[in-house]
Amino acid sequence: MGKIKKGQRIGILTAGGDCPGLNAAIRGVGKTAIVKYDMKLIGISDGFTGMIHKEYRELTEHDLSGILTLGGTILGTSREKPFKSSGKGKNEISKPKLISEHYEQMGLDCLVCIGGNGTLKTAHLLAQEGLNVVGIPKTIDNDVWGTDITFGFDSAVNIATEAIDRLHSTANSHKRIMIIEVMGHNAGWIALYSGIAGGGDVILIPEIEYSDEKVAEYLIHRASENKPYSIVVVAEGIRMAVKDSCSAAQALSRKIRELTGLDTRETVLGYVQRGGTPSPMDRVLATRYGAAAANMIADRDYGKMVALRNDKIESVPLSEPAGKLKLVQKDDFMVKQAQDMGTSFGI
Repeated sequence: MGKIKKGQRIGILTAGGDCPGLNAAIRGVGKTAIVKYDMKLIGISDGFTGMIHKEYRELTEHDLSGILTLGGTILGTSREKPFKSSGKGKNEISKPKLISEHYEQMGLDCLVCIGGNGTLKTAHLLAQEGLNVVGIPKTIDNDVWGTDITFGFDSAVNIATEAIDRLHSTANSHKRIMIIEVMGHNAGWIALYSGIAGGGDVILIPEIEYSDEKVAEYLIHRASENKPYSIVVVAEGIRMAVKDSCSAAQALSRKIRELTGLDTRETVLGYVQRGGTPSPMDRVLATRYGAAAANMIADRDYGKMVALRNDKIESVPLSEPAGKLKLVQKDDFMVKQAQDMGTSFGI
């Protein structure tokens, strides 16, 4: 199919949680679309909320200057799920219908949706409604199905690893067990990678069911071998009976003290993992994704998501990642490698 090189008008939005690299992706789409194809770039405010309320502005090449290194998103974001919360009263138009109407009124030829699993699922549903849509995967959790990696992940791992590095000196000074909780409700990729990179002694992730007793035995064994401290890296979504609103790290800390009698402290890293300047790797990946999205639009390759597979950029149908999660497998080579070096997963 021939390329449309002139005059296309494309919308772009960022939805879901913020993460490092969003502005680099916006810039990658925009610079390629404007410079290479002479397209118009329309920035939609605050995710799908902006499409519902028709809040937008044209972005020029000048608007894209200087945003490569910025954290957050110049467009704003929201967790609006138009298909999930599209209930309407007698005289109300459903949210998906409003998005379709505003898409036409804004004169868009395509809508670029940058986001994680929820965003890409919505993008797939909009494509089924007849809109031309291209998706770009982002999330610090790295759990989007169909791509080897999402931008935001590398930055989050860097931040988590630096925090673990700093905990080593405190743990050693006080001869303590230090527990650090990182993000990851369903997927343990951040805990796995930062745990290995930061020399964690125990790594606990949602995908691998662990035993409190096995963790305690391992930590007692380390202490008996005159290893004065231990680092425990946990994903926030690990199985813990949290009944009093405490974090997984706090609950685990109590359990370890109860089972071992060893001095134990916990740190919850929280939202600091989402913010700040993207790593060089995420800047490059987000730029590659953005440029590829613009090329897909020129090729009229709609209803697809940009993906990285074996270090090659590909386009995959949005139906592929919709409703699926890419989770750590128990036999993942990174898990096996960590176990071979003595790291405990509590099993």
